[in-house]
Amino acid sequence: MTHDHDLVLRPTEAQISAALNPPPGRNGGDLVVETLAALGATTVFGLPGQHALGVFDALRRSDLRYIGLRVENNAGFAADAYGRITGEAAPLLLSTGPGALTSLAALQEAAAASAPVLAISSQIPTAGLGGGRHGYLHELPDQSASFRGVVKSVHTVRAQSQIPSAIEAAWKSALTAPHGPVWVEIPQDVLLAETSIPVVTGGDAFPEELPPRPELTAVAADLLSNAARPAIIAGGGVVRSDASGKLRQLAEVLQAPVVTTPGGKGAFPWKHPLSLQSWIEDRHTTDFLEDADVILVVGSGLGELSSNYHTFKPRGRVIQIEADLGKLESNHPALGIHADARLALQALLETVTPRSDEEAPERVREVLARVADRIAAQELTLEQDVLASVRRALPAGSPSFWDMTILAYWAWSAFDAKGSNLFHSAQGAGGLGYGFPAALGAAVADPSHPVLAVSGDGGALYSIAELATARQYDLNVTWLIVDDGGYGILREYMTDAFGQATATELSRPDYVALAESFGVPGVRTTPETLADDLSKALGSPGPSVVVLPAVLRMFAPTHL
Repeated sequence: MTHDHDLVLRPTEAQISAALNPPPGRNGGDLVVETLAALGATTVFGLPGQHALGVFDALRRSDLRYIGLRVENNAGFAADAYGRITGEAAPLLLSTGPGALTSLAALQEAAAASAPVLAISSQIPTAGLGGGRHGYLHELPDQSASFRGVVKSVHTVRAQSQIPSAIEAAWKSALTAPHGPVWVEIPQDVLLAETSIPVVTGGDAFPEELPPRPELTAVAADLLSNAARPAIIAGGGVVRSDASGKLRQLAEVLQAPVVTTPGGKGAFPWKHPLSLQSWIEDRHTTDFLEDADVILVVGSGLGELSSNYHTFKPRGRVIQIEADLGKLESNHPALGIHADARLALQALLETVTPRSDEEAPERVREVLARVADRIAAQELTLEQDVLASVRRALPAGSPSFWDMTILAYWAWSAFDAKGSNLFHSAQGAGGLGYGFPAALGAAVADPSHPVLAVSGDGGALYSIAELATARQYDLNVTWLIVDDGGYGILREYMTDAFGQATATELSRPDYVALAESFGVPGVRTTPETLADDLSKALGSPGPSVVVLPAVLRMFAPTHL
């Protein structure tokens, strides 16, 4: 008897001939780029280095598009955004030692935000592996150890025949929920040596699905159907799994108010009658959620920001759907459902009983009114006007990428993303320098819409070199730099805590002149002219810089 899984497709005579007579002049690097192409990759990001030259030489013989950035960390941020926008694994090509290590902060952000990045690094020659002190250039006793605590999986290659399988395994790992960065490293000599291995023509690019356990969704559906005051917290997992439509259906069936976390922005319509928007860092929202008798948490670990700095103490029953097993019940006891958000929401839609609750929209309006009154009492019209100007200028359907800066902290709570997977920030790991290089990666992924990057002057200097990248590839990114003369949020934190700030004031360049020196148009704007200047820049093809000199303040926290 023959089973389906015993069947093997027989190669054609042409395939056999091609395999027996591979083209000459190929090396281990060709196996890398051939495997990527076979898995469906079309674009790679990175930076060349001496040990990785075998891969970069092979790019010349491939159809892959190469986008080269000026700093490895920025290349990682660009790959992160490409992965977020496309949902595909974004290849990131790096060299050994310093080049590899410089990408670590970007990979931490990709891990925290569940962005699928496939990092492929060179290694010292095979003879040097194993921890001996051979004195090779860029040598580390164990390079992969530096990444093991950051990425989802590590794959070390020692022979050319291992390359296709290692990259395929890493690809699947990156795209299995929860998405995330993975690490492949290949020794220099393996990449450079000629190969007689046949051209890589196929690969299984389909990751494993993560469905929920049916007995758990049955209990969850019963709890939600019989709740008196259900509420939903939607996190980044809803965005990553493209589940915003299913979330809306479920919220409407249950008449359950929804608040989104910073990572989940756009997962639920901003102006929906059941939308608590993103005011999760507000005590009025926290009180509302604590009063719910059943809370459905989808795609969030209820970490620091999403729990209003761990002041959220739910009194009702918590149901937590989370693809990252380590985050299940990590902060609150719950009915934990280890699953992809989309599959779990679909299971709930098929099993819940519709609820009616005519008072739910009114309760939502009351919370939002109390939030608005709290902000209005703090005389923060400049900040609100600036954020409103950005929203007016940004076309619907255009993504935005926000660095760690005061305007971004406002945006986490107060900005209408106007769609799922359109608002992205570095709040996962919280490192500086994310906004601009990430926006470049998004522009590569989808050139049909202009892309907005937002940075402070402190964060801008982390990625200023990428103005050269933006110009070289003519990427359609407008970069808004809010220049307040230093690390603005740290200035506020230190002044509040100690009465004065230390090490927060910065000497900085003329950003308009600097942009123009790269051949990128720049304009200095004001709060009053920001909407028009930003709109003009976003409407003009290619890169541009808009500089807003302004000292913005944060709204008062409610968790202290």
